[in-house]
Amino acid sequence: METENGLFPQDQPVEGPDSAQSSQDEITAEIQDVHAAYRKGLEDGDAEETQPRLDFRPYRSSILRHPTKDPHHTDPETIELWSPAFGHQDVHALESDLTIQHNGEPLGERIVVAGRILDGDGRPVRNQLVEIWQANSAGRYIHKRDQHPAPIDPNFTGVGRCITDDDGNYSFTTIKPGPYPWKNHYNAWRPAHIHFSLFGTDFTQRMITQMYFPGDPLFSLDPIYQSITDQKARDRLVATYDHNLTQHEWSTGYNWDIVLTGSNRTWMEDEDAE
Repeated sequence: METENGLFPQDQPVEGPDSAQSSQDEITAEIQDVHAAYRKGLEDGDAEETQPRLDFRPYRSSILRHPTKDPHHTDPETIELWSPAFGHQDVHALESDLTIQHNGEPLGERIVVAGRILDGDGRPVRNQLVEIWQANSAGRYIHKRDQHPAPIDPNFTGVGRCITDDDGNYSFTTIKPGPYPWKNHYNAWRPAHIHFSLFGTDFTQRMITQMYFPGDPLFSLDPIYQSITDQKARDRLVATYDHNLTQHEWSTGYNWDIVLTGSNRTWMEDEDAE
């Protein structure tokens, strides 16, 4: 699993003068300055930015994430010998329901998240392995690095997977995650989100992104979300409430399509930045 600062190694904040000392007002002002400069650049004829900036100062640990040297090519077969195993058996249909993996029912708002995996021309991506992981309804991950004082739900692990069908459809039943604190700056909170991982034909083709929920008041305060300077590109990470997915007396529903290529593609974490 991977999450953000304070939980997993790749997003640990930079140690030093900026380490969790900046206020939210300072971070927000920095975000606004970057966005204003981006909009000015668009007016002057610069190209739209559909992906996040790897070096985005308000996101303090981004200095650790963007490459400063040429990436090294590796042998895919050698990597696969040591890659993590996300399951030792074929994907079972029940693995897409994160609410039935334990003896009791998890706490929180039950939701269905569904959509399609598409290429840039709108064609479905069939037989695609899709994995998700997330915090529980209190904003807590099942991981030793997550020690903030929110309760662990013994009936919710927060991990699921499925295979897309012939039309590129996927669907998960889960619990709406809660926001959680992280160590980018003082009183920093991440908007509620679900991590998505997609694989091609091998582990070296893994792509990771995040899905957010509409109307989250933390959007404007979050430097990870705001590191995508273009508003339209940010909007593509936000699911849409879908009453047709909502089930009577059972769950609310959200629709979110993932586009892998083209100008409208969904943001994916840059593998060179890991």
